[in-house]
Amino acid sequence: MLAAMLLLATIAAPPALAASSKNPGFYNNPLKPKLPNGGVIESCADPTLLRGQRRGDPYWYMYCTTDPLNDKDLDAQGKWVFHRIPQLRSLDLLHWEYVGDAFQSLPGYAVSNAGLWAPDVIYSSVHDKYYLFFVVTDTTTTACTSDSAIGVATSDSPTGPWKFSDEPVVGPRKDTANAEPCAFFWTFDPDVLGDSVGAESVLYYGSYSGGLFARTLTLTAEGAAVGADETRISLGNRYEGANVVFRDGYYYLFGSATNCCNGALTGYNVFAGRSTRPLGPFVDREGNSLLDTQVGGTPVLSMNGNRWVGTGHNTVFQDAAGQWWTAYHAVDRSDPFFESAAGFTKRPVLLDPLDWVDGWPAVRGGFWASDGKMPAPAAREGWKSRYRTKLAQPHVPGGSIASASDMFDGTALSDSWSWVRPPDSRTYALADGVFRFHVQNADIHLDSNNASLLSRPAPKGDYLVETRVRLDVPDDGCCFNYAQAGLVIYGGDDNFIKLTNTAMWETRQTEFTKELASVPAGWGRQGNTVVGPPSEDWTYLRVAVEHLTGEARRAAGGDTTAYTAYTSQNGVDWVRGGTWTHSLSNPRISLVAMGGGGDFTAEFDHVRVYALRSGERARR
Repeated sequence: MLAAMLLLATIAAPPALAASSKNPGFYNNPLKPKLPNGGVIESCADPTLLRGQRRGDPYWYMYCTTDPLNDKDLDAQGKWVFHRIPQLRSLDLLHWEYVGDAFQSLPGYAVSNAGLWAPDVIYSSVHDKYYLFFVVTDTTTTACTSDSAIGVATSDSPTGPWKFSDEPVVGPRKDTANAEPCAFFWTFDPDVLGDSVGAESVLYYGSYSGGLFARTLTLTAEGAAVGADETRISLGNRYEGANVVFRDGYYYLFGSATNCCNGALTGYNVFAGRSTRPLGPFVDREGNSLLDTQVGGTPVLSMNGNRWVGTGHNTVFQDAAGQWWTAYHAVDRSDPFFESAAGFTKRPVLLDPLDWVDGWPAVRGGFWASDGKMPAPAAREGWKSRYRTKLAQPHVPGGSIASASDMFDGTALSDSWSWVRPPDSRTYALADGVFRFHVQNADIHLDSNNASLLSRPAPKGDYLVETRVRLDVPDDGCCFNYAQAGLVIYGGDDNFIKLTNTAMWETRQTEFTKELASVPAGWGRQGNTVVGPPSEDWTYLRVAVEHLTGEARRAAGGDTTAYTAYTSQNGVDWVRGGTWTHSLSNPRISLVAMGGGGDFTAEFDHVRVYALRSGERARR
């Protein structure tokens, strides 16, 4: 038997949104859904969208993960109110109204304090029903608190009332390679292929613990069931928040990487892979598989130096005129937390156009998150989107700055280099045109600052610095955490930017890190994002350094300099990553090999510094 029908939250019926006869013109991020009391929704994490599927339904619908709605969403005892999947609707994709929560209680297999996260809603034309899939963070299956599952509820309406199915669609999954009794894969973030489906589709799910997976899905009048076999589509410890769409013969998998919720230092970002089959294998633009140890993924959306960081967990759709768009959550680094709750990250919902460049998706043609006036989508038939594609240009090296460069052709380091904490001289050497440096069992991480860095003054103006590095950590296997080697733009042990080839669990990734010495109480001091995959041999790393003035500096919260990461597996095909901004005093270009306790060595082939050519990389 199905669980009892669950009613929507008890709220006053919202006024109907006024229908517009024309495209509304322009909008600004973030979206600000209206509440019946006149307030606005300030946090809508893990957003998913669905256009009304029945004839005569003019609305678009949006659903958010369980969270408070805004800074004032407190109960009579002053505790946060956690809404179980807020539901919104809109006629134009810009002006949204809250129409209640999907659920007032939990499914029978959830423990009393479980969260309902990351919704996905579809419509079945065969059953003429809506299906709401969601994460249950903790189930009654075991006494463990990590036994998450995917649930489903059905309704005749896109806003409920919803009926829970008696059992989860995907139950908790034990990590059989781990002897710990409560070691479960994270069964998170459901996504069903298609918005309107028949009786069958594909269900995607998973997260960092275990990776992303897919199973065939069968819809019934009462719920859904999955096939017995699950297919892993990405390696663990890299992606979550899967969203898959079909376009021009390919299935495109969007996945988000790194920490979703680290306040102003959130480096969450979106990558894509594609396949001719819905179950993969998915590869990136350079042909790297998302199942490789050097995990593939082509950047779709990352921070660009404006106020938005943590741009991720996106959903992709087409407007009525065929233009592609993506809705996603982000973090305003000037207002990253719920009021009086430092550490509790607030994630407003943003909307931006999605372009296709040589068959690969890029938000705003590579400009990424917008923070200015944007042309509106064509939400209704007969409207025309005013958006026109404009492509961001990568940083291009100009003339060489020989005085700041080193090809390591000599037999001893030049006098331009000096050490921060000189290491044992037996741990490094210069020979055969390569600087070799033993990977130290040391680090520069928060209050642990004992690693040695080879350092020289950075140029005064804008510049681009490049190195080629090889790290002899095994190409496969776990675990060599966190052996790394690469570049540091060093302003002190607690003020730096770092781009490294890093071993993380079963993966090898390029990690781009920012650390601050001084932050407000309760704020984090270090954040990281990731860029393109490293090579099994030599990996090329670049950091483009631009000094900020005027509006760009204001958008960066007063930071003086923007640092943009690039990586390459061959020195020709470069992957652009995110942009951190910082204010470093007397910065120095530094090399580091650290973070691991094994017997590993890093080799650096060169440090090349160039003047920076201009290019259009607006942070707007």
